[in-house]
This record gives sequence, structure tokens and C-alpha cells, in this order.
Amino acid sequence: MSSYLIISALGNDRPGLITKLTDTITQSGCNIEDSRMSILAGAFALIMQVSGKWSNLAKLESSLETLGQRTELTITTRRTEGRSLSASEIPYLVEVITMDQPGIVHQVTDFFSSRGINIHDMQSSCHPAAHTGTPMFTLAMTIEVPGKTHITGLREQFMEFADSMNLDAIIEPLKN
Repeated sequence: MSSYLIISALGNDRPGLITKLTDTITQSGCNIEDSRMSILAGAFALIMQVSGKWSNLAKLESSLETLGQRTELTITTRRTEGRSLSASEIPYLVEVITMDQPGIVHQVTDFFSSRGINIHDMQSSCHPAAHTGTPMFTLAMTIEVPGKTHITGLREQFMEFADSMNLDAIIEPLKN
């Protein structure tokens, strides 16, 4: 039976960091099941879910301490149990595009959390508009809508919210 370890790593970006992390994981006999990595303002940031036998995860945790010192990465780990979407939760995709302004992430996430809707995954970024250079903001997230939620009502409320905030937004069922 597999156990799970969540690994986060943060440090100065440079070539080879992912290779060193994945080699350490492979050498420990563990498997990467899910991962996200990004360069944010010149900093390397990673989070991943690793599975393996309890003894292999213990070996990996020990190896990661040494790797963190060698690579000057701040590496933290946390043991966890597996989680899957319950049959009563429906995954939906939410996408937002607007001119950048402080507070957008908070307001959008608050819209859903105040309705008891969990955010499963979220990504956002800022970029200049193609011709004008206007700072633009994009947000994409997967939410877990409880099965008892009236979807049409939720969609209408979200679109009214988006209009009030001047957001170009969509909410639609997640397609596999």
C-alpha cells in the first residue's frame, strides 16, 4: 500500500534543479504522481505529490535534507493520505481575464468559498496586453462544486459578480 509525501521547494532558480530533485526521488524508489513548478520573479518554486512505501518515503525525506543543503533550496515535506473528488462534487473550470488590479484573486476566491465551494487548483499571471501594453491579469482554477448546488443559479451569480467587477469570465464543467 502506498503512502504519500507532499514536497515543496523554494530557492534561486538555476538549470538542473528539477533533475536533481527527480533523481533523488527516483533513487529513493518513490513515484511522482502530481507536480507544479514555476519560476516566480527569478525564484524556483515547486510542489509535488510523491507516493511510495513508507520506508522509501522515509529514505526520501532524509535524502531531501541533504539535497536542500547542497542546492540551497528550502525543502519542506508533509506526509498525507490520498484524496479524490467525492461522487457528490462536480469539477468546474473558472477562467478570468481583466485589467490587473489589487484584490482580484481574493474577491474571486471569496465568491466561491463563501458558497462552500472548494478550490482544487489555481493559476494566475500578469502580462502586458499585446498592442497597448496595459497590465492584464489571467486566472484559471478548478473548483469542486457540491452536487446539491443549483448550477444554473451559481453560474448566473458568478456572471453577475464578474460583470460588477468588469471581469471577462467563464464557468463551465471541466472536460477530461
